Amino acid sequence: MEIIKIKDDFIKLGQAMKLAGLADEGAEAKSLIQDGLVKVNGETDARRGRKLYEGDIFSFDGKDVKIVK
Repeated sequence: MEIIKIKDDFIKLGQAMKLAGLADEGAEAKSLIQDGLVKVNGETDARRGRKLYEGDIFSFDGKDVKIVK
């Protein structure tokens, strides 16, 4: 499981995908999220603006990424 460390209270899902290297640009992240290919805490979420907080885990293409502060 990959770890993303954040400085603020949250990070948006699209930004987190780019930071984790799962999307090259925002448009790609948006498309993947809206197509229902990304799960947050085990549930599909189609909002790229979804806020992720410490302890949240998102998954894409068999890779899990955990948010830590």
